[in-house]
Amino acid sequence: MLTKNTLYYFLITLFSALLFIPFIGNLHLFDWDEINFAECAREMVLTGDYSKVQLNFTPFWEKPPLFIWMQALCMNIFGINEFAARLPNAICGIITSLIIFNTGLKYFNLKTALFWCLLFWASSLPHLYFKAGLIDPWFNLFIFLSTVQFIKVLNNFNSKTVLKNAIFTGLFLGLAVLTKGPAALIIVGLVVLFSAGITKQLNLFKSKNFFVLLSSTIIFSLSWFLVMFFTGHTDVIVEFINYQIRLFETADAGHDGPFYYHAVVLLVGCFPASLFFIKGIKRSQSITPFQIVFKKVMLVLFFVVLVLFSLVKTKIVHYSSLCYFPLMFVAALYLSNLSSKEKLFKGILKIIFSLISISLVIALILACNINSLKPFLLNSNLINDVFTQQNLNANAYWNGFEWLIVLPLIAALILIAYNHKLNIKNNLIYSFCLLILFINLTINVLVPKVEQYSQNATIVFYQQLAKHGFDVETHRFKSYACIFYSGRTKNAFSDNEQKQFMDSLLTEYEKDGHSRFSSYSTVYSEWLKIGNIKCPAFIVCKIQDEKEMTELNGFKKLYARNGFVFFVRMPKNKPINHSPT
Repeated sequence: MLTKNTLYYFLITLFSALLFIPFIGNLHLFDWDEINFAECAREMVLTGDYSKVQLNFTPFWEKPPLFIWMQALCMNIFGINEFAARLPNAICGIITSLIIFNTGLKYFNLKTALFWCLLFWASSLPHLYFKAGLIDPWFNLFIFLSTVQFIKVLNNFNSKTVLKNAIFTGLFLGLAVLTKGPAALIIVGLVVLFSAGITKQLNLFKSKNFFVLLSSTIIFSLSWFLVMFFTGHTDVIVEFINYQIRLFETADAGHDGPFYYHAVVLLVGCFPASLFFIKGIKRSQSITPFQIVFKKVMLVLFFVVLVLFSLVKTKIVHYSSLCYFPLMFVAALYLSNLSSKEKLFKGILKIIFSLISISLVIALILACNINSLKPFLLNSNLINDVFTQQNLNANAYWNGFEWLIVLPLIAALILIAYNHKLNIKNNLIYSFCLLILFINLTINVLVPKVEQYSQNATIVFYQQLAKHGFDVETHRFKSYACIFYSGRTKNAFSDNEQKQFMDSLLTEYEKDGHSRFSSYSTVYSEWLKIGNIKCPAFIVCKIQDEKEMTELNGFKKLYARNGFVFFVRMPKNKPINHSPT
């Protein structure tokens, strides 16, 4: 007979699968990161080389292979498509839901476990990432698992009973390193250091279990790098390390921001859980000594990640996504101990709640009516960037009812705002269910419209080229979509004259301090522009660079659409007769 807890595990598995798997293949992958990783997996499948990561059929040293292997496995089963690229994270969403429920139930209580799951599902950014093809969900899960195992070691580090926990701390940390890189070692290392200091357990570092933890981390973390070393791919390791250093020291183009960037992202992207977290930080519950240690380490994890990636020059939304675990936990612990007569928000938090709520509703209503607002935006001189203006001119279809997706959000916010007059915990559950509905409606109704205004014109172009096997590259903007959606194969680099041309240019770039990989697409673009091509070559640029392209010899403009301009260059003495429409 099924126990009550077994039924909960079954329902969580079923519900999270229904949340994260359906419709994940209905939308094109987004440049850059989603297509970046999917392209690496596609090239693994095409070449049959699973030992190392490659992009543009050249060694790619920015990421280790674990997540790429997951995507490649799914592509082998379901084909090279969006569904296969995103399925690993949908599975991660199911596993994450089960793990946080089990952790909350095992170390706290059923209410904490259920609220922890509900908050993950009902928060926009955590929910969205389980439907995207990014590395971070698995990276975050492995670090969270490593941290939970470490908490057990920290709580009783001299006991032989935590030996396996020390080994598992290193195992999960090693898996995190193999998923995204050595940032995992920095994060967990700082968590271990500060947690030992805050809990006054500095003797941990003299214990045998800590030595086991350290040894386990080294063995599992270095496993793939040792394979690379002994197979003669030391260049990949060197470039990988150099990239990690540069990532912390410099800002990628278009990805810098102020110090408070991630604080704002978490406040809004995890709203309203972020406000419950703020209330729960200082909330003193009647909990056991182990639970006190658990909460302290979760808070250390949150602030280590927040401060670390606030200091990093490159600012990207998912860099702080590891904060979702401790943020949702502290919020869930607060809600599970909430008094039935207590007001959720007072004073400054009430003002913040009101401001964010009103801003979200207004922003979404405006976004759903962008077609009606388009003439005003284009004629009012509010938008001076010509590329953005052309983006807005996209011919996206709106039926006029899209704004209805905002209604579940409004209903949820009203329930939360006036919860103190109702059965507070039951109505919070109703609120979270409404937020889950709102998030899914937004992803399936609004996000496809956004894509129509952004990248859709280029991806349709690339897909047309894939039918003919033609070469395509971009001019003065970075994109992986042209590789993935045009179906580029290794044969694109098989011409001997082309190889000599590209190697010569790459050598010049390397002399100027550029890495070989980062220059590869640029060099290939130069070949398509001036090389002795054997078949039609296509170049895509943004509208502000159109003049520069028209001045290049041999290029003919095909058309312009949504801010992008499409050009073709034919081999000598060949007419233009295969250009896509």
